Amino acid sequence: MNKPPLRSVSIADASQDAPLSQAQKKFNDLIKQIGKRRAGLQEWESATADFQKKYLAQFPPLDRELQELNGRLVRRLHEAWPQKGLTKGERGMLSELIADMAHRLLVKNDDPELKLIYNQHSASDYDLEADADLNEVREVIEDMLDIDLGDDLGSATPEEIMQRMEALLEEREREQLAAEQAREERRASRKKSPRQRAAEVKRETERTELSQSIRAVYRKLASALHPDREPDATERERKTLLMQQVNQAYEKNDLLRLLELQLELEHIDQAALNDISAERLKHYNQILKEQLAELDQEIFHVEQHFRQTYGLPPFARVSPKSVVRDLNKEMTWMREDGKALRSMLADFEDVQQIKVWLKQQRLRGMGEF
Repeated sequence: MNKPPLRSVSIADASQDAPLSQAQKKFNDLIKQIGKRRAGLQEWESATADFQKKYLAQFPPLDRELQELNGRLVRRLHEAWPQKGLTKGERGMLSELIADMAHRLLVKNDDPELKLIYNQHSASDYDLEADADLNEVREVIEDMLDIDLGDDLGSATPEEIMQRMEALLEEREREQLAAEQAREERRASRKKSPRQRAAEVKRETERTELSQSIRAVYRKLASALHPDREPDATERERKTLLMQQVNQAYEKNDLLRLLELQLELEHIDQAALNDISAERLKHYNQILKEQLAELDQEIFHVEQHFRQTYGLPPFARVSPKSVVRDLNKEMTWMREDGKALRSMLADFEDVQQIKVWLKQQRLRGMGEF
């Protein structure tokens, strides 16, 4: 059985003689924005589950197949490279293509045979190049962030270097936080001016008032729902579950959820919402504003985690509605690439077909292949 939808929390102006005040309009707008953020998080939860299921079932096999087909193509071209029928210029161009294709494959998979092919056609050494690239990355990181990654990394992978960097940055952040706290404690120990003391008292008073506002809503609900006061077993179980929701909302400072529960349990009605005092409304709006900021931060972390998990660029645009669609497009392209590679492998048994292909690459520019 589906759970009935929650009653909407808002201040209505239909029954009021005067139009809504700015604070009342702000209250309604914050409620609406929080509702949108909640819906966004639910969409992300559903979309992530759908994406992960499809990704794990279909993407890795497709990716492995493409890697295998590309590897076979590199080997086929390498075997054709010394054959008669190719001009010196064609061999030079083919050698460049083989080296480029082999390098792209080696970035993802360490294949000794492909390394030998790459070394032959690039007149270089893949392992030495990789070490030089890592050292360059390391130097850039150390210069930009002013940190020392240490001398014990040896033949570390890029991932291991990044892990070391993140650990050092976290350690630095902890040290900076500790130093800032120490400075704050020293400032607090100094004698404050009357203006500083007044500002501090004002901030503490405002925070206390905000806490009292949300605590008042919590106490009313807790008093009505306390399971120990309910003799009926079924009703006691229902109240226990509701009380758990109330406690969770209170722990998170989720004022909107507490107000929704009040409406659901008919502890307040529309008239009560319309008549919230200006002072209480001010407190509610501040709490809701903070709640909205927390939801925005939560959505940001969900999006960043998704990008990191699936290897997307840090600023790639992602949304719950686009991620599965984009995955389907990507896998469609991969399947088309697979068909094209199988066709090329069959065609390239004939060196004349390789010559035709090289001419096509020359016309469109090798970098586009």
